[in-house]
Parts: sequence; C-alpha cells; structure tokens
Amino acid sequence: MSYYTVLGLHKEPFSTSPDPNFFYDSKEHHAALMRLLVEIRLKRGLSVILGDVGTGKTTLSRKLFQMLKERDDIIFHMILDPTYGTEEIFLDSLIRTFKIEMPTGSPTILDYKEAIKRYLFQKGVEENKTVVLLVDEAQKLNSLSLEILRVLLNYETNEYKLLQLVLLSQLELLPRLREIKNLWDRINLKYVLNPLDEQETKELVEFRLRASGYHANVPFFTDEAVTQVYQYTQGYPRRISMLCHNALKSLVMESKPVVDAEIIQNLIARDVKISV
Repeated sequence: MSYYTVLGLHKEPFSTSPDPNFFYDSKEHHAALMRLLVEIRLKRGLSVILGDVGTGKTTLSRKLFQMLKERDDIIFHMILDPTYGTEEIFLDSLIRTFKIEMPTGSPTILDYKEAIKRYLFQKGVEENKTVVLLVDEAQKLNSLSLEILRVLLNYETNEYKLLQLVLLSQLELLPRLREIKNLWDRINLKYVLNPLDEQETKELVEFRLRASGYHANVPFFTDEAVTQVYQYTQGYPRRISMLCHNALKSLVMESKPVVDAEIIQNLIARDVKISV
C-alpha cells in the first residue's frame, strides 16, 4: 500500500513528474502562461521562458499542451531533450517530430529544409493552422541547432510567422541568445520564472493535497511547518515537492496527525548531513 493511500489520498500529491493537473497557477506561472497564449494566438514567432532548475518550466509546458491540444486549429509539437550533435541529426529529428514523409533514399540537408518549409506553408497557409514547436531544456541546443531554428522563423506571410517557437530554458541560454543578434531580435516574449513566495508556497502545498483528494478542514501541514518548508526550499516548486513528499512519508511512519515543524526540521537536518 502506498503512503498516500494510508492518508486517504487517491494520488501522490508531491510527485516531481510534470503532471498538468498538479500545475499550481502562481502569479509568475499564470503571467507566463497567459503571455505565451497571446503570442501563439497572434502568431508572433519566438517566445523564451527562462528559469532556474526546479522553477516549474516543464510543468508549465505540459499545462500549455493540455490547454491547446484539443483545438483543431493548433498543431502542437514538443521536443524534450534537444541534444543534437550535428545539423543533419537535428533536421532529421524535426522531420520526425513534424511527421513529414520524406522520399526514400539519402536526403540532403537542403532536402530536409525544403520539406520543413513546405510543411509549414501547407499547414500555416493552405490549412490555416497554427504550428507550435515547444523545446524544453533549450539550454542544450548548440549553435547549429539555434541557427536552424532562426531560419525556420524566417518563414512567414505578410501578417504572421508560420512557426510559433517556444523555448523553455535555464538562465544560461540568455547570454548565448544575446550573442546571436539576428535571433535575439526575433524574440517577442522574454519571461523569467521566479520562485514562489511564502504565501504561494502554502497555497501550492494545499492545492496539491486537494488535487490528490484531501478535503478535510484540518490542514495536513502546520503553518510553522510550511514556514520551514519555504525557508529551506526558497520557494522552488521542485524542492517543495521533494521535501513535502518526504514529510508525508515521515508522517505515516511516525503515526503523527499532521506534519509539524519538528518533522520538517528533522528532514532538513538529515538532508544537510547527507549533503556534507
């Protein structure tokens, strides 16, 4: 039996998997999501969302996909690990991501580019659809891959871009983008996700518990425990989830009614000891 079923929950509340149903709509994440939706609707081209490790970029991407996947006028593609050694490998990956049929034989780089260009014009102009390509972990893109994406952003009508490109990345991508002037100038949305504040940390914990089936009036975490969680995690959603996950397991093992400050302090002390 899983620890969360012992607590009367039907799902694990603090999994670090990017489940869009556990997307907490903080001020930062809400602003990023709404701005992305506007840019995609207006077909402006390139949007860049930046944030440290654990700020919730991947969960944001899944929420965006969840919101757009049912729309008939949107074609949503996603690349989760853009680690490509050569230009040809990246182009081949794009061909497969877009599900483009290539003639048999050994296509050249030019063949790949022409096929992608035809695909974007067919979908974007002839079929009047919006093609979205979201690249997670975009800091892994090398200079050749970034140049390919820059070229794809050149495909446009008089009114709009044919490819809506969303890059989700750690902050280390920012100086690299600044160095590529003709790509930097194409960025219509730049947004940096910051960690949660203490109140949002409390709301995140409560939201995830409710989403897992907890409906009692008595909180699972005392206010003092939440303060400890915030101070140790500094409001990073992934760190919050990991600490709260361990706290609930401790709650079950120690047969306590609620997660109090003592449980959190013991977990922090154990984590610090392991890290040293």
